[in-house]
Amino acid sequence: MSVKYYLIIGFSSAGSRVHLEQKPMQCSEVMRPMVVERNPDQTRKTLLMAAFQEIHRNGFKRASLDSILENTGLTKGALYHHFPNKQALGYAVVDELLCSMAYEIWVRPMVGADDPITALQSQLAAVAAQPQQDLIVHGCPLNNLSQEMSGLDEGFRTRLDAAFSGWRDGVAACLEHGKTQGTVRADVDSQQAGTFIIASMEGCIGMAKNARSVEVLRQCSEGLSQYLETLRAPQ
Repeated sequence: MSVKYYLIIGFSSAGSRVHLEQKPMQCSEVMRPMVVERNPDQTRKTLLMAAFQEIHRNGFKRASLDSILENTGLTKGALYHHFPNKQALGYAVVDELLCSMAYEIWVRPMVGADDPITALQSQLAAVAAQPQQDLIVHGCPLNNLSQEMSGLDEGFRTRLDAAFSGWRDGVAACLEHGKTQGTVRADVDSQQAGTFIIASMEGCIGMAKNARSVEVLRQCSEGLSQYLETLRAPQ
């Protein structure tokens, strides 16, 4: 059975800050792998992507290694060659996949933009207009994991905290660049604004998940877009 791979709304970090540049920092590229056991690097990516999907849909504690292997067609030997246990596999999903996904969805559209406010508003509108079904049904994988595991496992907690910090720093860096271009108000506290933006996004997705409603996601996104407008420099 082949695995369905897709880009999902997720926010994470490999433990490093997100800097303002034109590529993801220290995060594996998200790609659609082919199952080829003779290629160890490709096998590892295949396992990570299948594990990500299993964890997102079922949570970490309920995630099944047997299901991951069934969906990839790989053997237990291949799994344990790359990951000594389920915890190590979960850590790797956070470290190596979610950061790249977060960067591509939320940071890259703003990188280099003289008007980061409009860039982020456009991305919010695009996500709300055509949300992936798994986003509405299962929510944000970063928030799900933080709710489930941060109080139980220090390794998960520190990785997830780094994820939020990296995402916030990426948004803040883009807002600071906007200040130099005269599109963001000079008195905006970029770190504070970044924290509020992330919390609002997570709240939007969480409410939409609970309501199973695209309309709730759109309403929340529109409210956040109105807040972003208050950060704009007067013209």
